[in-house]
Amino acid sequence: MLDNGRRAGTRIALDGTGLRPADIAALAERTARPAPPDPKALARAGESWDTARRLAATGRVYGRSTGVGANRTQDVGAADAAHGLRLLRSHAGAIGDPLPAREVRAMLAVRANQLLAGGAGLNPAVITALLAALDSGAHPVVNEHGAVGTGDLAALAQTGLALAGEHPWHCAPGAGPPAPVALDNNDALALISSNALTLGQSALALDEMRRLLAAALPVAALSLLAVGGSHEPFAEPVVLARPHPGSAAAAARMRTLSGIPVRPTAPLGRIQDPYGFRCIPQIHGPALDAADTLEAVLTVEVNAAAENPLISIEDQAAYHHGNFYAAHAALALDTFRLAVLQTARLSTARLAALSEPDFTRLRPFLGDAAPASSGVMILEYAAGAALGEMRAVSHPASLGHAVLSRGVEEQASFASLGARQTLRACAYYRQVLACELVAALRALRMRSLEPEPALPLATAYALAADALDPRMEDRPLTDDVAVAAGLLDALAQV
Repeated sequence: MLDNGRRAGTRIALDGTGLRPADIAALAERTARPAPPDPKALARAGESWDTARRLAATGRVYGRSTGVGANRTQDVGAADAAHGLRLLRSHAGAIGDPLPAREVRAMLAVRANQLLAGGAGLNPAVITALLAALDSGAHPVVNEHGAVGTGDLAALAQTGLALAGEHPWHCAPGAGPPAPVALDNNDALALISSNALTLGQSALALDEMRRLLAAALPVAALSLLAVGGSHEPFAEPVVLARPHPGSAAAAARMRTLSGIPVRPTAPLGRIQDPYGFRCIPQIHGPALDAADTLEAVLTVEVNAAAENPLISIEDQAAYHHGNFYAAHAALALDTFRLAVLQTARLSTARLAALSEPDFTRLRPFLGDAAPASSGVMILEYAAGAALGEMRAVSHPASLGHAVLSRGVEEQASFASLGARQTLRACAYYRQVLACELVAALRALRMRSLEPEPALPLATAYALAADALDPRMEDRPLTDDVAVAAGLLDALAQV
């Protein structure tokens, strides 16, 4: 069973050390709200701010007493209070459509938590303003494109201008925008030197994709029941012979769902099934492992003081570095999408098997008694189209390349693109699984088969049977697939 985590009304503490991807998703979806900032973390952020201003006043600190990028060699006077606002205004050039509210809220949660890690040297008033906005549901207007995986500069610059009162907010009905925060020349780069939007979007994608991966197994188990498939692939000796954690977890869940013994026997007269049924642990398992890897990477990143320069309170120093480069996230996102794509291909393979009389002992395409009935034939096409879209967005974003800022920044991770691609992959994966679920339930109904009442799979069957149209005649299946897609989150809890 998937742990759905947070209940509405939950308060999540942000302290720069313990935020999880699931927490970010809950804050973004407003099923949880931020707790008041940890006093110790806020005090540390204040000490970092004082340290940064002192260092900038007495020496060269990137982005504070100098320009940025190729302008890093140009000095900025300590009295030039407008430098920070000029930096925000020049960088707030994101383009494309405004992002959905939940994605911007995820960014706000990540950025506030990172700032509480205490390495940014930013005015603590900015942190409290971000948390207040997150608590109220207000979020700045942020456009989609403006990053290449070396910091979400444009999105965070728009956020900075919104905090300063120069950029629009979206607010809850009857509520106004937060009061403007006075920013000085030390605050601009400290705010925008982060991949907070990329990490927030990644956390949302991981949260949804985990639910879909959890739902995929009861859907597969219903298909397995519909074709009378073998339980041998899920045997414990098979798992122990090649003990990858994700494969072991997938096999164990299939056994639990369907009441499969640890040493099952094959159905009479069947040697082995096609890959769609036989290789579920070996193909679903890597996706579960990749999800765990991505979660570990994101947990490090959202609790990291990755700003450049790092303001060290202990050393009273500013360290210039490359921690903003998001290769870990980019590679983990790419691997995750490719792993989930394999499970989607397996779902379409099972869908094809459900249309085959040799497996179901029913008419082709699960058609009714009418001559040449097409049944669920079109679902193979629809699922294939969704799979094609998913394959397109699974192309590794980290293969991208860019040389920017007069050649000073000669490499890019494109983690930002990888995060958006992973969010889009969720929608396509949901459609693929929904097509399989419609066909599996239809086959079970036509065969008058139901799981044993005491099994978890019986709950999955009941959820689907209560919601899906029982008519078998040829008719449009668009609404059926939409209903099935909406059921997947509930199936993840079975």
